[in-house]
Amino acid sequence: MELHPHLAAAAAESARIARTAAAGLTDDRLAAPTPCAGMNTRDLLNHWVLYSAYGLEKRALREPLPDAWATRDFVAEPGWADAYAARLDRAVAAWADPRVWDGVVELGGGHSQSAAEIAGMLLLELTLHGWDAARATGREAAYPDDTAEAVLRLVEEYAEPYREYQGFAAPVAPPVGASAWNRALALSGRDPEWTP
Repeated sequence: MELHPHLAAAAAESARIARTAAAGLTDDRLAAPTPCAGMNTRDLLNHWVLYSAYGLEKRALREPLPDAWATRDFVAEPGWADAYAARLDRAVAAWADPRVWDGVVELGGGHSQSAAEIAGMLLLELTLHGWDAARATGREAAYPDDTAEAVLRLVEEYAEPYREYQGFAAPVAPPVGASAWNRALALSGRDPEWTP
């Protein structure tokens, strides 16, 4: 459960980012590019909402994500940011149960991973895509130093397998004297200096 405080911190920051971003979303902004190649802002926000909140809760409960959610336009729904924040609260609460961290999570297609590995992957969804969402909407993301260190360790562990499945782009050179957070971004294929 050592990742739980980081999930909580990342969820709180994701809720803040969503609420501030929602206030300034326009059709032009939703169609704009993001740090994620091939995803405009609408695509990115919907992916982030689905996997970092709804997915986080469903994985804890060992329930599948409904197929219809994969094409749901969350950000077109009134009050989407508040609904996202509420779902994040439920997800973090679900992972607060020590029993959730035992055993495996079935991913479908005969694939499964340990609950701890899934929690780590979802922490990356919250933070890396949280940063993507913040930057794409002209905002910043800020995580506690210990959470940034935890994210860096996870990126170091999973970078190569993620790249095999196009989850991460090729690494970029981090800025000189880069923080743990910026090193995590760079290793995951993100330019820490990216702006819209």
